[in-house]
Amino acid sequence: MKLVVGLGNPGKQYENTRHNIGFMLLDKYSQIHNISIDKEKFGGLYAIETLYGEKVLFLKPQEYINLSGNVLKRFVDYYDIAIEDILIINDDLDLEIGTFKLKPGGSSAGHNGLKNIELNLGTNEYKRFKVGISNDKRMDTKDYVLGKFSDDEMKIVNKVLDISKNVLDDFLNIDFEKVMSKYN
Repeated sequence: MKLVVGLGNPGKQYENTRHNIGFMLLDKYSQIHNISIDKEKFGGLYAIETLYGEKVLFLKPQEYINLSGNVLKRFVDYYDIAIEDILIINDDLDLEIGTFKLKPGGSSAGHNGLKNIELNLGTNEYKRFKVGISNDKRMDTKDYVLGKFSDDEMKIVNKVLDISKNVLDDFLNIDFEKVMSKYN
């Protein structure tokens, strides 16, 4: 079983904020594949579907992003999911809006959600789909990541969300090294 986790904060007030790009990407993907991520368990909204012959658990943790690892760990333990079968979708301040990067593991780069995941999993060697949100150094980081995308930014973000369908499909179908080679 593969686990695809979109990071974000629960609640209407956080919809379309930069920190919620993981939720947005999963919502777009689930809409395309007619998947309802609406079952509740262990502090998360989830769906289990079989796509391309692979059983996949899609997860949107419903604790705040800084506690995402707590929710993730409960699902990993319950479903006995191997670390190498996990893909985390998160926002990245160091990447420009409209860009993304796939990584096999590494540093949290200061992302508190990733720090909590690393703490709960006991490793930083899980796959990531990092989506660029840029960075406005004139603003406090917390205010920036919790801010909403402008209309112009959303046009750019929507292009990434459209491309993400192919990235996730490939994650389910081919070796991650090949997926990284194809998109990075």
